[in-house]
Amino acid sequence: MGTAFEYYHTNQGVFLEGLKDLLRIPSISTLPEHRKDIRRAADFLASELTGMGMQQVQLIEGKEGQNPLVYAEWMGAPGKPTVLLYGHYDVQPPDPLDEWKSPPFEPDVRSENIYARGAVDDKGQVYLLVKAVEGFLKGYGKLPINIKFLVEGEEEVGGEHIEAYVKGRPALIKCDAAVICDTEMFAPELPTITTGLRGLVYTELEARGAEHDLHSGMYGGAAPNPMHALAQIIMGLKGADQKIRIPGFYKRVTKPSKAELAAWKRLPFNEKKFMKGEMGATALVGEKGPTVLERLWSRPTLEVHGIRGGFTGEGAKTVIPAAATAKISMRLVPEMEPKEVIKQYTSYVKKLTPKGIATKVRVISSAPASVVSTENRFIEAAAEAMQQVFKKKTVFMRSGGSIPIAGLLHDELGVPVVMMGFGLPDDNLHAPNEKFHLPNFYRGIEAMGRYFELLGQ
Repeated sequence: MGTAFEYYHTNQGVFLEGLKDLLRIPSISTLPEHRKDIRRAADFLASELTGMGMQQVQLIEGKEGQNPLVYAEWMGAPGKPTVLLYGHYDVQPPDPLDEWKSPPFEPDVRSENIYARGAVDDKGQVYLLVKAVEGFLKGYGKLPINIKFLVEGEEEVGGEHIEAYVKGRPALIKCDAAVICDTEMFAPELPTITTGLRGLVYTELEARGAEHDLHSGMYGGAAPNPMHALAQIIMGLKGADQKIRIPGFYKRVTKPSKAELAAWKRLPFNEKKFMKGEMGATALVGEKGPTVLERLWSRPTLEVHGIRGGFTGEGAKTVIPAAATAKISMRLVPEMEPKEVIKQYTSYVKKLTPKGIATKVRVISSAPASVVSTENRFIEAAAEAMQQVFKKKTVFMRSGGSIPIAGLLHDELGVPVVMMGFGLPDDNLHAPNEKFHLPNFYRGIEAMGRYFELLGQ
């Protein structure tokens, strides 16, 4: 297999300690008090890339308040393809802290898993890309292909900096293909490439009634209540049958191809295990007709993430709040246009707004869905590399989640986007006790190394 692969096997302990150091940095992009930690994480990656022999290592700054992009390149393989490797070094907040079995920023290894915030989303997967490249530079002094890194620090808060940067189409990120290592395998031991992602429209809906909070005894029965209004609007947006009632919402929704649906049916999906083991739920909900995988991957959704307003402390306070807000998102499927969905949603919210209430919709982030063809050399090589390492045929699936950069790289750079991921369905992304299965971490490094070799042949 060559000295790069020998390097991977003999340095697993070193890789683990380096990953722990990265995971100890609380680079939470949603909280302003962690701006210094964001910078520390960017500096950590830049230092690693410099130390292993990458060139043009730099932090690309954005507007004031934006987090830096980490860039590096190695262009010493003339005539060979250039692959852009993407990931993100920012993480979600760890709350609720009392549900963690070990502190979220003190990495803990238990039963072949490493537990920490960012372990799999996305520091562990970024770090395996770094180590895969390092193996060639340390083992051979060169790479079989040209490599560029572009790692951002705002993925968890919308990615405004990288969006503006990529839309500028700088020559610095010109490439033949892009690889995103921020997805998961369909099941343990089953190598998987993600071919489609849902898009996203994330909004904050504010409802306002009186000018100030009111006593419910003195004004209840006459005063408009923003909390009641939000509940009424939400129930109007999606019915008990789980159908979204926004006029025109489904007009661009198309079914997956027969071949894709047939491939999904062959996947080892256990509905009961998914419900109880993975979700910890007692029932599944959703539209009647489409299968669970179809609902997860190829149907749009509308979900409420939080409602804030009025009195929520201990004890009682009989207040009618002046204002209340709800966080509401919609997942989109291919052909649905975010701008059109936002217009439909905003118009229908206005129609559903009760008398005496003023509503305002604020769009926090939006991104279209994306689907990539499997019939190109970059995805074919990825499937072969994963199959060689995991000793099983690689499967293809879509994901219900959203990675806005995937569609952006495809549309702006005009290149195929390969989504190779090594997480598992039970890795607790965005939840307490997030983990990364260490055998997948090590095999991910090897699979990426094999991928580089195959592309260089």
